[in-house]
Amino acid sequence: MSEIPEDLRYLASHEWARQNADGTVTIGITDYAQESLGDVVYIELPEVGAQVTAHEEAGVVESVKAASDIFSLVSGEVIEVNEVLEDEPELVNESPYADGWFFRVRPTDINELDDSMDAEGYGEEIAE
Repeated sequence: MSEIPEDLRYLASHEWARQNADGTVTIGITDYAQESLGDVVYIELPEVGAQVTAHEEAGVVESVKAASDIFSLVSGEVIEVNEVLEDEPELVNESPYADGWFFRVRPTDINELDDSMDAEGYGEEIAE
């Protein structure tokens, strides 16, 4: 069974979002997603300063099996990317909710997170 932290929000496309104390939002992919993809070999992240839009493509994750788009859960400005993933993409497989995060956004409307699922809803989504 995949790990589904209770404090995160989720999309059906298997991204997660963590609301940080400073009002920013961290985005990554779920444990279920990294298990499904297999060994992650490359990640294309948005540029710092780029504008992302909720539920639209913000990057790409490639594995030995497939390439998948990464979607943002909120609209806003990318303020940080996880540069470590450039040399160590396997961190996504090893630690999808901690060291394997993708990027941080300063959201224009934090209420966009309300359009995503809680842990229970996401658990039901991947159980189907």
